[in-house]
Amino acid sequence: MAAPSALSALPGRLLTSFTNRLTSLRPTTAPHITASTSTSTARPFSSSTPRPAGPPPGAAFHGGQPIRRSKRHQVDRDPKIKILDKALYKLKFVPPPLRMGRNRYLRHWTIHRAWLLFRRQQREARERELMQQYQSMANACEALRTMRGPGLRDEGYLYRVAMEKKGVYRHGGVPIEYARMQTETPAREAWNHDWKR
Repeated sequence: MAAPSALSALPGRLLTSFTNRLTSLRPTTAPHITASTSTSTARPFSSSTPRPAGPPPGAAFHGGQPIRRSKRHQVDRDPKIKILDKALYKLKFVPPPLRMGRNRYLRHWTIHRAWLLFRRQQREARERELMQQYQSMANACEALRTMRGPGLRDEGYLYRVAMEKKGVYRHGGVPIEYARMQTETPAREAWNHDWKR
């Protein structure tokens, strides 16, 4: 067992080794703060100066109550921003979760799975029909590409004429997609109901 004098000297040695390690952790460019030069305590792990808690300087204090503006001074917000707010932020009212008995839950699950199966069958039938239409168009274009044109026309003439699309958008017309300027957000007023020719 250690002598009592060695045990009494142990806290002093621990304190000196701890302060030596703290001084080694300090950045070399910062001035060394001692108790004789400053009244505040040394803060080796923080680079900011201590500040009292409270509102930032220059801010008015209103007793903890939020400032309410009168309805006269409120500006009507853009409807696009209102729609984005509704889409991005949570609803104030969240509906409670469904609480069902075992049989009711089984009926609910069966109907839900049957509806998903019906939707999948509809989607696959639609995709199959579109694939057949696409394949028939591709076969027709390939037949036009390999066919010789009328008279002395070379091979592929009918395909090139079919791909020109002259007169599809009337004489000198443009596709309907370009009738309105392309924008990233919808218009402020989606449809002008008062328009007259």
